[in-house]
Amino acid sequence: MTSLNPTPSGQTTHDTAIQRRVLWVLGSGQVFGGLGMGAAIALGSLLVVDVAKSTAFAGFSSSMFTLGTALAAIPLARLAMRFGRRIALTTGTMIAAVGAVGVIFSAGAQSLVALIVSLLLVGTGSAAGLQSRFAATDLANPARRARDLSLVVWATAIGVVAGPNLAGPGDLLGSTIGLPNLTGAFAITAMAQLASGIIFMIFLRPDPLVLSGGIGTSASKERRRFGYAFRVLSRNVPAAAAVFVLAMTHAVMVSVMAMTPVHLAHLGVEVIVIGFTISLHTAGMYLFAPVFGWLADRIGRRGVILIGQTMLLASLIINGISPDSVPALTVSMILLGLGWSASTVAASTVVSESVTIADRTSVQGLSDSLMSFAGAGGGLAAGVVLALVGYGMLSIVVILLVVAASVAAVLTVRRSVTA
Repeated sequence: MTSLNPTPSGQTTHDTAIQRRVLWVLGSGQVFGGLGMGAAIALGSLLVVDVAKSTAFAGFSSSMFTLGTALAAIPLARLAMRFGRRIALTTGTMIAAVGAVGVIFSAGAQSLVALIVSLLLVGTGSAAGLQSRFAATDLANPARRARDLSLVVWATAIGVVAGPNLAGPGDLLGSTIGLPNLTGAFAITAMAQLASGIIFMIFLRPDPLVLSGGIGTSASKERRRFGYAFRVLSRNVPAAAAVFVLAMTHAVMVSVMAMTPVHLAHLGVEVIVIGFTISLHTAGMYLFAPVFGWLADRIGRRGVILIGQTMLLASLIINGISPDSVPALTVSMILLGLGWSASTVAASTVVSESVTIADRTSVQGLSDSLMSFAGAGGGLAAGVVLALVGYGMLSIVVILLVVAASVAAVLTVRRSVTA
């Protein structure tokens, strides 16, 4: 029998054994999900440039990933509100697997339009990954909510850090079996996303959202309408500020990260080194997430967000000062990942705990969508800025987003809600 424990906010959490199982399943799925995304991101921008025959399209790869995530976030949230996390996460990862296969065929046909559509579908896997971190909070004890969320983020590190280093082996695999140039990594993406979906479908039982009371009679048709989550945020300053922080932080990260492989390639850096640099960046994004989760539970969400924004600022300043130094860029990319991690873990926790259970999934879906739209826009704009003024000046311009997020962080004061 499932046991229910009261919390200070008047909500209930299920026994720790069930929560541990949920975290293990979510984490296991994220290992494979991260592996697929990491492998694709490493060569995605180079593949688009190869097909489009122009560096002006360099930002399209990461932008399509994030745009696909943005477009999928709300539908997946609605799916979760109707059927639970298990169905939503499985659907997202399976669509991503189909998209990865589409990338391979699109590259072979040298069709930029088909490639862009396929990359959009791959981004659905990222939407599932973002929802996974929120799923970790469905049954979490409020005193450990940030930590539980961060553990699922951390699990992604195993796959994401290894993924970019599969760029070289993936390219070799593709050449061996006759795949188009630079698409071997996407074969790995397809298999990894498929494995992730199977894990969610079979093992995410009991469903955490069902047990938390987040679906059923509380998930009304009204709450699934597009404008409902906006209305919730309009009445909830801490949650709205946290959503803004997530959007700006993601825009900063995507804008710089997407352009770094292209910039390094222009400097004559080998593909294997580029992959290693990106893996260090993704290590910063995910590997130390539990540290930031622990800090957010101890010193507060706002303090950790500001720590993250400081790291992002340091990263951008380094890029602006030494844009042609590979060691400096490596340090910058690590700081970029760490800053994203700290801000994302803390701000995501604020989003989860600042709204009621009944409204939570709807607001989480909108948050992920806005976050991803901001990243997509940042990536697209970054490609144009890179072509016009270069990598160093791009980083200086992006500092404005860090300033905006830092101001918003002041408003992310934690507040308890009742169901």
